[in-house]
Amino acid sequence: MEFISTATEKDNKIKLSPSNIKKTITQRIICARCGNDTVFFEVARDVTITTFYIQNNDGSFSLKTDDSKIIGDINLYCGECNEDLSKFHNKFVEMIF
Repeated sequence: MEFISTATEKDNKIKLSPSNIKKTITQRIICARCGNDTVFFEVARDVTITTFYIQNNDGSFSLKTDDSKIIGDINLYCGECNEDLSKFHNKFVEMIF
């Protein structure tokens, strides 16, 4: 729960009231098998990766751009016990910042 305070000009005291209390609810993804709630990984199936390179004067190559196209499913797994958590994948994607 997050408290938002308001100060009055009259006495410069901070007053908290129910009308200025903001509830913050966070739903974490937690592995039901092992309890992990911090480490996860995705596996994408049927992926096409296109990478463009430029050849330098000395014969070496430098990456110019790359592009990936996922054709198949994307699954989410627990990073601790490898449990399939794909049912939470949409939530996972929404929370990537």
